[in-house]
Amino acid sequence: MNTNHRLSVFGLPVDNLSFDETILEVEKMIQSRKPHQHVVVNMNKLLYCREDKKFDDIIKKCSLINADGMSIVWLSHLLHKPLKERITGMDLMERLVPIAEQKGYSVYFLGARQEIIDKVVNIYKQLYPQLIISGFRNGYWDKKKEKEVVTQIKEAKPDILFVGISSPTKEYFLHNHLSYMNIPFAMGVGGSFDVVAGIARRAPLWMQNYGLEWFFRFIQEPGRLWKRYLKGNIMFAKLITKAIIRKIFR
Repeated sequence: MNTNHRLSVFGLPVDNLSFDETILEVEKMIQSRKPHQHVVVNMNKLLYCREDKKFDDIIKKCSLINADGMSIVWLSHLLHKPLKERITGMDLMERLVPIAEQKGYSVYFLGARQEIIDKVVNIYKQLYPQLIISGFRNGYWDKKKEKEVVTQIKEAKPDILFVGISSPTKEYFLHNHLSYMNIPFAMGVGGSFDVVAGIARRAPLWMQNYGLEWFFRFIQEPGRLWKRYLKGNIMFAKLITKAIIRKIFR
């Protein structure tokens, strides 16, 4: 794991890579045939890291860490450690799927409800007819059956595993089982399967660029997301204040 390009944004590790550089790193990992865990970080993950030491350790041990939230990118600039680019899990997955078809990498889709993941697979089969889909299944199972799920994925032998399960569950799942599954590259994609299937909409590009994607998600699911975003926004306000004070008195 090369961490020469890794920065720290208020204790949160982030790899300072462009999108193209990230793709090159992913391909190196796939070709190595050794298991690698990828993660994207945002204010929500920063909160988890501060509240859960084990989760913080998991993040720091990931082979590749991208900044998903614009808030992390803004903070990096204020701290004079500017990140090259924001790279979301959704964007990375959408870029990797056609590359997988072109280069013969096999993929596995794990997460969401069964009818949604079925639709995702059908859509990608139509868009990328030569894509090798080694397997797929929903993201719901009894904890007692987790080993069975993990064994199924291992036996499918994918090169890339996309996990559409919420945090911190997906990070713990990959940390606990990736070595056994022996998958070269595994990444969490959050609610991306819902977007691909047309169940949810992604924020317009201008909202993404202005760091308002969280608000677009919030107005779609206020009952589920209000607490998460309230805590995240309070944390961001505190950190940006600290960063500005540091800049003024530097």
